[in-house]
Amino acid sequence: MKINRRTSRATVPSMAMGDIAFNLLIFFVILARMQDDNHLQWTPAKASQLESAGHSLASVLIDEDNKLYLNGQEIGVSQLAGQIEEVLGDAPQGERTVLVKVHNETLAQRFEPVIEAISEAGGDLVHIVEEQRE
Repeated sequence: MKINRRTSRATVPSMAMGDIAFNLLIFFVILARMQDDNHLQWTPAKASQLESAGHSLASVLIDEDNKLYLNGQEIGVSQLAGQIEEVLGDAPQGERTVLVKVHNETLAQRFEPVIEAISEAGGDLVHIVEEQRE
């Protein structure tokens, strides 16, 4: 005797797919935040006939991972102009020096918005490079 089996199709509700995607997103965001942010990797550009930059109120760094730091604290480029304005305060022109340290492999599309943000904040931009040695 042959037994007829019921065929049933399992369907995943579309609401569950959204929940799964949201959970995966949270998982990857948490993993991304867990990496070690304590060591900055920066290799400066090199040039000849350099002069000293002197004292500065702010220091902006773009490391080898294209992370942006203001005075050692990681920051987003959208927040940079406002934070630099706070750091510079009402310092007079000529004393609004902002040192910019850019890793030598950083692309222009990454550091140009940083330069623009410093200009918007009224900072005097000084690019840090190392003396070229032969």
